Amino acid sequence: MKVRAATEEDAAACAAIYVPYVTDTAITFETEPPTVAQMAERITAAERSHAWLVLEDLDDGRAVGYAYAGQFKARPAYRWACEVSIYLEIGRRRTGAGRALYEALFRRLAERGYRTAIAGMTLPNEASAGLHSALGFEPVGTYRRIGWKHGRWHDVAWMQRTLSEAGDPPAEPR
Repeated sequence: MKVRAATEEDAAACAAIYVPYVTDTAITFETEPPTVAQMAERITAAERSHAWLVLEDLDDGRAVGYAYAGQFKARPAYRWACEVSIYLEIGRRRTGAGRALYEALFRRLAERGYRTAIAGMTLPNEASAGLHSALGFEPVGTYRRIGWKHGRWHDVAWMQRTLSEAGDPPAEPR
C-alpha cells in the first residue's frame, strides 16, 4: 500500500468507494452519491487549502481508500482547526489502511500550519470510534438526534486531536 496526494484522476475511484456509505449507511448524511465530476471538485478544493490523500494498492494501482481535511468553521478564529474524514473500500477495515492514511494526513496538515483536527461520526460506529481513539482523538461531545437518514434519527459524536503545538502566535495556515 502507498499513501499519496490525490488528483482529479482519483475522482472515479473515490466516488466508487463512497457510494455504499451514502446509499447503505448513515455514516455520512449525504443522501445522493456525488458524481465523478463533483468528487473531482472536492479533491481539488481540499488539496488547495488542506489535503486529500488516497491509499493505493500497489498490486493493481487502484485507490482503495481516502482521507481528507477541510474547513472546520468559516469564522477566522477557527482557521487553525480542520475537519477530517476517512473512507475505505468495504472490507479494508482493521488492515492498517485507516491508520496509514490518517497518519500521513496529520503530517501534511501539521506541515501546512493546522493545529487541531476535528472528526464527527454517526453513532453507533465502533470501528470509527476505535480508529479515532487509537490515533489520539478525544471525545468532545455528542449531538443527539441531529440527522435523519434511513427512517430514523442519528446521533453524531465529535472528537478532537492536536496536530501541532508549535509556538504562539500561530503562523497562518498555508
